[in-house]
Amino acid sequence: MTHAFILNDETVLCRQTPNGWWPVQVQLPQSDIDITALSASDAQPAYQVSRVTLLESLAPSHWVVNDDSCQDKHSNPDKGSLIDFATKNAHAVTTNAFTAQAAIAITYDYAITHNVALPKILENSEVESSLETDACAFIAYRLLITQLPVALSGQLSQAIQLLRWQTDTQFCSRCATPVVAATRGERAMVCPVCRLRQYPRVQPCIITAITRPNPQTGVMQILLAHHHRYGQQKTSAQTLQYGLIAGFVEVGESLEHAVVREVAEEVNIRLTDIRYVSSQPWPFPSNLMLGFRAAYAGGDIVIQEDELSHADFFDLTNLPKIPFKGSIAYELIAQIAHEQGITL
Repeated sequence: MTHAFILNDETVLCRQTPNGWWPVQVQLPQSDIDITALSASDAQPAYQVSRVTLLESLAPSHWVVNDDSCQDKHSNPDKGSLIDFATKNAHAVTTNAFTAQAAIAITYDYAITHNVALPKILENSEVESSLETDACAFIAYRLLITQLPVALSGQLSQAIQLLRWQTDTQFCSRCATPVVAATRGERAMVCPVCRLRQYPRVQPCIITAITRPNPQTGVMQILLAHHHRYGQQKTSAQTLQYGLIAGFVEVGESLEHAVVREVAEEVNIRLTDIRYVSSQPWPFPSNLMLGFRAAYAGGDIVIQEDELSHADFFDLTNLPKIPFKGSIAYELIAQIAHEQGITL
Protein backbone atom coordinates (compact mmCIF):
# COMPACT_ATOMS: atom_id res chain seq x y z
CA MET A 1 0.00 0.00 0.00
CA THR A 2 1.50 3.35 -1.10
CA HIS A 3 0.57 6.70 0.39
CA ALA A 4 1.50 10.27 -0.48
CA PHE A 5 1.50 13.75 1.01
CA ILE A 6 -0.60 16.25 -0.98
CA LEU A 7 0.80 19.74 -1.54
CA ASN A 8 -0.60 22.84 -3.17
CA ASP A 9 2.21 25.37 -3.65
CA GLU A 10 3.49 26.03 -0.09
CA THR A 11 0.52 24.43 1.69
CA VAL A 12 0.10 20.84 2.87
CA LEU A 13 -3.08 18.80 3.16
CA CYS A 14 -3.64 18.24 6.89
CA ARG A 15 -6.17 16.70 9.23
CA GLN A 16 -7.29 18.48 12.37
CA THR A 17 -6.49 16.54 15.55
CA PRO A 18 -7.05 17.42 19.22
CA ASN A 19 -3.42 18.61 19.19
CA GLY A 20 -3.58 20.72 16.02
CA TRP A 21 -3.22 20.18 12.28
CA TRP A 22 -1.20 17.15 11.15
CA PRO A 23 -0.15 16.22 7.55
CA VAL A 24 -2.08 13.30 6.10
CA GLN A 25 -1.05 10.81 3.48
CA VAL A 26 -3.67 9.54 1.05
CA GLN A 27 -3.56 6.16 -0.63
CA LEU A 28 -2.46 6.18 -4.26
CA PRO A 29 -4.57 4.19 -6.73
CA GLN A 30 -3.17 0.92 -8.01
CA SER A 31 -2.97 2.35 -11.53
CA ASP A 32 -0.48 4.99 -10.35
CA ILE A 33 1.64 2.36 -8.58
CA ASP A 34 1.58 0.05 -11.63
CA ILE A 35 2.70 2.85 -13.97
CA THR A 36 5.60 3.70 -11.65
CA ALA A 37 6.71 0.06 -11.48
CA LEU A 38 6.47 -0.32 -15.26
CA SER A 39 8.50 2.84 -15.83
CA ALA A 40 11.21 1.58 -13.50
CA SER A 41 11.44 -1.80 -15.24
CA ASP A 42 11.76 -0.07 -18.63
CA ALA A 43 14.47 2.29 -17.35
CA GLN A 44 12.12 5.21 -17.86
CA PRO A 45 11.76 8.18 -15.49
CA ALA A 46 11.31 7.05 -11.89
CA TYR A 47 9.10 10.03 -11.14
CA GLN A 48 6.97 12.45 -13.06
CA VAL A 49 6.59 16.20 -12.76
CA SER A 50 4.36 16.87 -9.72
CA ARG A 51 5.28 13.53 -8.11
CA VAL A 52 8.48 12.99 -6.09
CA THR A 53 9.93 10.37 -3.78
CA LEU A 54 11.19 11.91 -0.54
CA LEU A 55 14.23 10.67 1.32
CA GLU A 56 14.02 9.54 4.92
CA SER A 57 14.31 12.56 7.21
CA LEU A 58 16.24 11.96 10.42
CA ALA A 59 15.41 13.38 13.82
CA PRO A 60 17.99 15.60 15.57
CA SER A 61 18.51 12.75 18.03
CA HIS A 62 20.85 11.27 15.40
CA TRP A 63 23.35 14.08 15.99
CA VAL A 64 22.20 15.87 19.16
CA VAL A 65 22.34 14.26 22.60
CA ASN A 66 18.81 14.07 23.97
CA ASP A 67 17.79 15.11 27.46
CA ASP A 68 17.35 12.15 29.81
CA SER A 69 13.62 12.84 29.77
CA CYS A 70 13.52 12.11 26.05
CA GLN A 71 15.77 9.05 25.96
CA ASP A 72 14.04 5.99 24.53
CA LYS A 73 10.64 7.47 25.27
CA HIS A 74 9.51 7.83 21.68
CA SER A 75 11.29 5.47 19.32
CA ASN A 76 10.53 5.44 15.62
CA PRO A 77 7.10 4.19 14.61
CA ASP A 78 7.00 0.85 12.85
CA LYS A 79 7.28 0.78 9.10
CA GLY A 80 3.49 0.98 8.76
CA SER A 81 1.27 4.02 8.41
CA LEU A 82 2.73 7.35 9.40
CA ILE A 83 -0.84 8.63 9.54
CA ASP A 84 -1.85 6.11 12.18
CA PHE A 85 1.18 6.85 14.32
CA ALA A 86 0.73 10.60 14.04
CA THR A 87 -2.98 10.55 14.78
CA LYS A 88 -2.65 8.33 17.86
CA ASN A 89 0.58 9.73 19.22
CA ALA A 90 0.83 13.37 18.12
CA HIS A 91 0.69 14.48 21.75
CA ALA A 92 3.68 12.27 22.60
CA VAL A 93 6.00 13.06 19.69
CA THR A 94 9.12 15.05 20.57
CA THR A 95 11.11 17.08 18.08
CA ASN A 96 14.25 15.13 18.98
CA ALA A 97 12.95 11.58 18.61
CA PHE A 98 10.73 11.41 15.52
CA THR A 99 12.22 10.14 12.24
CA ALA A 100 10.10 10.41 9.08
CA GLN A 101 10.33 7.36 6.82
CA ALA A 102 10.76 7.73 3.06
CA ALA A 103 7.53 8.86 1.43
CA ILE A 104 5.96 10.21 -1.74
CA ALA A 105 4.66 13.73 -2.33
CA ILE A 106 2.34 14.84 -5.10
CA THR A 107 0.60 18.06 -6.01
CA TYR A 108 -3.12 18.61 -5.65
CA ASP A 109 -3.41 18.93 -9.45
CA TYR A 110 -1.63 15.58 -9.88
CA ALA A 111 -4.04 13.99 -7.41
CA ILE A 112 -7.04 15.27 -9.35
CA THR A 113 -5.63 14.24 -12.73
CA HIS A 114 -4.78 10.71 -11.53
CA ASN A 115 -8.07 10.16 -9.68
CA VAL A 116 -6.53 9.95 -6.22
CA ALA A 117 -9.28 9.64 -3.62
CA LEU A 118 -9.21 12.76 -1.44
CA PRO A 119 -11.11 13.59 1.74
CA LYS A 120 -13.49 16.55 1.82
CA ILE A 121 -11.31 19.65 2.00
CA LEU A 122 -12.35 22.83 3.81
CA GLU A 123 -12.22 26.15 2.00
CA ASN A 124 -9.69 28.69 3.27
CA SER A 125 -12.47 30.76 4.82
CA GLU A 126 -13.64 27.77 6.85
CA VAL A 127 -10.29 26.78 8.38
CA GLU A 128 -10.07 29.28 11.26
CA SER A 129 -13.60 28.61 12.49
CA SER A 130 -13.41 24.82 12.16
CA LEU A 131 -13.35 22.87 15.43
CA GLU A 132 -14.25 19.53 13.88
CA THR A 133 -11.73 16.76 14.56
CA ASP A 134 -10.76 14.94 11.35
CA ALA A 135 -11.60 17.96 9.18
CA CYS A 136 -9.07 18.35 6.34
CA ALA A 137 -7.61 21.53 4.86
CA PHE A 138 -4.53 22.89 3.16
CA ILE A 139 -2.34 24.53 5.83
CA ALA A 140 0.65 26.78 5.17
CA TYR A 141 4.03 25.15 5.84
CA ARG A 142 5.10 28.21 7.86
CA LEU A 143 2.31 27.47 10.34
CA LEU A 144 3.02 23.73 10.51
CA ILE A 145 6.69 23.97 11.48
CA THR A 146 5.77 25.58 14.80
CA GLN A 147 4.26 22.26 15.96
CA LEU A 148 5.68 19.41 13.84
CA PRO A 149 8.71 17.26 14.68
CA VAL A 150 11.86 18.52 12.99
CA ALA A 151 12.18 15.43 10.79
CA LEU A 152 8.64 15.71 9.43
CA SER A 153 8.87 19.43 8.73
CA GLY A 154 12.18 18.71 6.98
CA GLN A 155 10.51 16.13 4.78
CA LEU A 156 7.75 18.57 3.82
CA SER A 157 10.46 21.12 3.06
CA GLN A 158 11.96 18.54 0.69
CA ALA A 159 8.60 18.13 -1.00
CA ILE A 160 8.02 21.85 -1.53
CA GLN A 161 11.49 22.37 -2.97
CA LEU A 162 11.50 19.32 -5.25
CA LEU A 163 8.04 19.92 -6.65
CA ARG A 164 8.93 23.56 -7.37
CA TRP A 165 12.25 22.48 -8.92
CA GLN A 166 10.45 20.12 -11.29
CA THR A 167 8.07 22.89 -12.35
CA ASP A 168 10.92 25.36 -12.89
CA THR A 169 13.24 22.93 -14.71
CA GLN A 170 11.31 21.81 -17.77
CA PHE A 171 13.78 23.13 -20.35
CA CYS A 172 17.54 22.90 -20.81
CA SER A 173 19.25 26.04 -19.52
CA ARG A 174 21.93 25.65 -22.21
CA CYS A 175 19.99 24.93 -25.43
CA ALA A 176 16.31 25.30 -24.38
CA THR A 177 15.33 21.75 -25.39
CA PRO A 178 12.55 20.20 -23.27
CA VAL A 179 14.20 18.00 -20.63
CA VAL A 180 13.30 14.54 -19.33
CA ALA A 181 13.71 13.07 -15.86
CA ALA A 182 16.84 11.01 -15.27
CA THR A 183 16.55 7.26 -14.88
CA ARG A 184 15.85 5.68 -11.54
CA GLY A 185 18.32 6.40 -8.76
CA GLU A 186 19.22 9.98 -9.66
CA ARG A 187 17.38 13.25 -9.15
CA ALA A 188 18.18 15.21 -12.29
CA MET A 189 16.57 16.67 -15.39
CA VAL A 190 18.47 15.66 -18.52
CA CYS A 191 18.62 17.38 -21.89
CA PRO A 192 18.17 14.74 -24.66
CA VAL A 193 20.18 16.90 -27.10
CA CYS A 194 23.25 18.30 -25.30
CA ARG A 195 23.02 15.92 -22.29
CA LEU A 196 23.25 18.71 -19.72
CA ARG A 197 22.10 17.43 -16.34
CA GLN A 198 20.30 19.86 -14.03
CA TYR A 199 20.08 18.97 -10.34
CA PRO A 200 18.08 20.51 -7.50
CA ARG A 201 20.00 23.53 -6.23
CA VAL A 202 20.35 24.57 -2.60
CA GLN A 203 21.15 28.20 -1.83
CA PRO A 204 23.31 28.62 1.31
CA CYS A 205 22.34 31.52 3.60
CA ILE A 206 23.92 32.62 6.85
CA ILE A 207 21.92 33.88 9.83
CA THR A 208 23.71 35.32 12.84
CA ALA A 209 22.82 35.97 16.49
CA ILE A 210 25.08 38.80 17.76
CA THR A 211 25.34 39.43 21.49
CA ARG A 212 26.93 41.89 23.91
CA PRO A 213 26.46 42.90 27.57
CA ASN A 214 24.32 46.02 28.05
CA PRO A 215 26.88 48.85 28.50
CA GLN A 216 24.89 50.29 31.45
CA THR A 217 23.48 47.25 33.26
CA GLY A 218 25.52 44.27 32.07
CA VAL A 219 22.36 42.39 31.04
CA MET A 220 22.99 40.26 27.95
CA GLN A 221 21.67 41.83 24.76
CA ILE A 222 21.05 40.55 21.24
CA LEU A 223 21.05 42.49 17.99
CA LEU A 224 17.67 42.42 16.26
CA ALA A 225 16.52 44.19 13.10
CA HIS A 226 13.18 45.01 11.55
CA HIS A 227 13.32 44.03 7.89
CA HIS A 228 11.06 45.66 5.30
CA ARG A 229 9.70 42.22 4.38
CA TYR A 230 8.15 41.95 7.85
CA GLY A 231 5.76 44.80 6.94
CA GLN A 232 5.25 48.24 8.41
CA GLN A 233 3.32 49.36 11.47
CA LYS A 234 -0.16 50.45 10.36
CA THR A 235 -1.76 51.04 13.76
CA SER A 236 -0.42 51.95 17.20
CA ALA A 237 -1.60 48.58 18.50
CA GLN A 238 0.36 46.60 15.90
CA THR A 239 3.58 44.95 17.09
CA LEU A 240 6.50 44.96 14.67
CA GLN A 241 8.48 41.76 14.22
CA TYR A 242 12.26 41.79 14.55
CA GLY A 243 14.72 39.14 13.41
CA LEU A 244 18.41 38.32 13.06
CA ILE A 245 20.82 39.50 10.38
CA ALA A 246 20.81 37.06 7.46
CA GLY A 247 21.84 36.88 3.82
CA PHE A 248 22.97 34.73 0.92
CA VAL A 249 26.51 33.40 0.64
CA GLU A 250 28.28 34.91 -2.37
CA VAL A 251 30.36 32.96 -4.90
CA GLY A 252 33.94 32.54 -3.71
CA GLU A 253 33.49 33.37 -0.02
CA SER A 254 33.53 31.23 3.09
CA LEU A 255 30.58 31.05 5.47
CA GLU A 256 32.49 33.07 8.06
CA HIS A 257 33.28 35.70 5.44
CA ALA A 258 29.60 35.88 4.55
CA VAL A 259 28.73 36.49 8.22
CA VAL A 260 31.22 39.37 8.48
CA ARG A 261 30.18 40.89 5.15
CA GLU A 262 26.40 40.71 5.69
CA VAL A 263 26.64 42.19 9.19
CA ALA A 264 28.91 44.99 7.96
CA GLU A 265 26.59 45.73 5.04
CA GLU A 266 23.34 45.70 7.00
CA VAL A 267 24.31 47.26 10.36
CA ASN A 268 27.94 48.44 10.00
CA ILE A 269 29.40 46.70 13.06
CA ARG A 270 32.41 44.42 13.63
CA LEU A 271 32.34 40.91 15.09
CA THR A 272 34.49 38.51 17.02
CA ASP A 273 34.12 34.89 18.20
CA ILE A 274 32.16 33.76 15.13
CA ARG A 275 31.04 30.14 15.51
CA TYR A 276 28.68 27.80 13.71
CA VAL A 277 25.68 26.47 15.66
CA SER A 278 23.21 24.56 13.45
CA SER A 279 21.38 24.54 10.13
CA GLN A 280 17.84 24.35 8.79
CA PRO A 281 16.43 23.68 5.30
CA TRP A 282 14.14 26.56 4.37
CA PRO A 283 11.98 26.19 1.25
CA PHE A 284 11.50 29.90 0.51
CA PRO A 285 12.58 29.45 -2.18
CA SER A 286 15.22 26.71 -1.71
CA ASN A 287 17.63 27.77 1.03
CA LEU A 288 19.85 26.08 3.56
CA MET A 289 20.01 28.39 6.59
CA LEU A 290 23.35 28.13 8.41
CA GLY A 291 23.10 29.49 11.93
CA PHE A 292 25.99 31.31 13.60
CA ARG A 293 26.65 33.14 16.84
CA ALA A 294 29.06 36.03 17.24
CA ALA A 295 30.05 38.67 19.76
CA TYR A 296 29.92 42.41 19.14
CA ALA A 297 33.44 43.82 18.64
CA GLY A 298 32.76 47.48 17.89
CA GLY A 299 31.20 50.09 15.63
CA ASP A 300 28.04 52.17 15.63
CA ILE A 301 24.87 50.73 14.10
CA VAL A 302 24.14 52.23 10.69
CA ILE A 303 21.33 50.38 8.92
CA GLN A 304 21.18 49.49 5.25
CA GLU A 305 18.01 51.45 4.54
CA ASP A 306 16.91 49.53 1.47
CA GLU A 307 16.86 46.34 3.60
CA LEU A 308 16.04 47.48 7.16
CA SER A 309 13.94 50.13 8.86
CA HIS A 310 15.48 49.75 12.34
CA ALA A 311 18.10 47.72 14.24
CA ASP A 312 19.32 47.80 17.82
CA PHE A 313 20.59 45.71 20.71
CA PHE A 314 17.72 44.52 22.93
CA ASP A 315 17.96 43.13 26.47
CA LEU A 316 17.03 39.45 26.48
CA THR A 317 14.66 40.30 29.33
CA ASN A 318 12.77 42.79 27.12
CA LEU A 319 12.57 41.46 23.57
CA PRO A 320 10.24 42.72 20.82
CA LYS A 321 8.19 40.29 18.73
CA ILE A 322 10.60 37.73 17.25
CA PRO A 323 10.31 35.02 14.54
CA PHE A 324 8.05 32.07 15.26
CA LYS A 325 8.97 28.88 17.04
CA GLY A 326 10.33 26.30 14.60
CA SER A 327 12.46 28.79 12.68
CA ILE A 328 16.24 28.75 13.13
CA ALA A 329 16.08 32.44 14.11
CA TYR A 330 13.86 31.57 17.07
CA GLU A 331 16.07 28.64 18.05
CA LEU A 332 19.23 30.76 18.06
CA ILE A 333 17.57 33.45 20.19
CA ALA A 334 16.06 30.84 22.53
CA GLN A 335 19.45 29.14 22.98
CA ILE A 336 21.07 32.37 24.12
CA ALA A 337 18.12 33.22 26.37
CA HIS A 338 18.30 29.75 27.96
CA GLU A 339 21.97 30.27 28.77
CA GLN A 340 20.94 33.42 30.65
CA GLY A 341 18.21 31.58 32.58
CA ILE A 342 15.42 33.14 30.50
CA THR A 343 12.53 31.17 28.95
CA LEU A 344 10.93 32.69 25.86
